Amino acid sequence: MKLQVKLLAFLVVFTLFSCKDNATSKIKKENLEIAKERDYKMTEGASVISFSKTEHDFGTINEGDKVETTFDFKNTGKSALIITNARSTCGCTIPEYPKEPIPVGGTGSITVKFNSTGKPNQQNKVVTLTTNTASGKETVVIKANVTPKQKAS
Repeated sequence: MKLQVKLLAFLVVFTLFSCKDNATSKIKKENLEIAKERDYKMTEGASVISFSKTEHDFGTINEGDKVETTFDFKNTGKSALIITNARSTCGCTIPEYPKEPIPVGGTGSITVKFNSTGKPNQQNKVVTLTTNTASGKETVVIKANVTPKQKAS
């Protein structure tokens, strides 16, 4: 028991006195400049995706219908726009996106296909794009009111 108390006391004393150097004095000024430049590129110099619309409502469709829409966009930022991934909240929604960089001032489109089979009632699906914009992620939304199939009698 005495050994455990001595060991605990040693650990407490060691912890208190081992960190007496000022951590901020160890930061190199050139690293700060590199970080500032990186942050500028990620925000002020970043690409900006400007959609003509970010939401599409298919209205009322029948269960089993396969519909699609296109989200047109323009790169209004200061660097090439790169979309590295497009993911949906459901396997019934398939996004297609440009794989090549979109230059400053260039345009492109995201096509979203929705299969309403097995998806009755109100549907809201979000497609998330992984991009090199300041936020790193952009979203578009599709909606549909799916009329259920009538059961055979």
